[in-house]
Amino acid sequence: MTLVVGLGNIGKEYEATRHNVGFMLIDLLLQELETTNISSSKFKGELYKNGSSLFLKPHTYMNLSGHSVCAVKNFYNCDRLIVIHDDIDLSLGTVRFKKGGSAGGHNGLKSIDELCSNDYERIRIGIGKDENVKDFVLSKFSRVELEKLDEILKHCKSALLELLSGASISEISSRYSLRA
Repeated sequence: MTLVVGLGNIGKEYEATRHNVGFMLIDLLLQELETTNISSSKFKGELYKNGSSLFLKPHTYMNLSGHSVCAVKNFYNCDRLIVIHDDIDLSLGTVRFKKGGSAGGHNGLKSIDELCSNDYERIRIGIGKDENVKDFVLSKFSRVELEKLDEILKHCKSALLELLSGASISEISSRYSLRA
């Protein structure tokens, strides 16, 4: 079983914010796939199933994402974890794919690393950065940025579908990585 996690924060005030690109990609994917909603309070998030893949949007807020991820991962004995997240060290328009590594200051990844280990595949979507990181990641994209992000998310959706079809993270990285 593969667990795909899109990181973000719940609530209207966080929709279309930079920190929610993981949620945005999951939402885009769910529009295309036939899924069953299997959400439960024990999973602390929205959970959907398609074949042998699970799609999770944690409702624990970013800093506690690991609690939701571990609840689902352990319950379903998932042997593969893919996490989609924003990355302030990459400019908007940059996308990277990798397995393992450090959290790089990302509190959602820190939480997952602490509770589940850091040995998982990552889809890193660049959002750029500003001096005040906290305010910046919680700020909304401009209209122009949203247009660019729409194309980036479609690109990432194609990469994710190939990952789920059996392509390795290194194959995906060589074919789908983008530079801003």
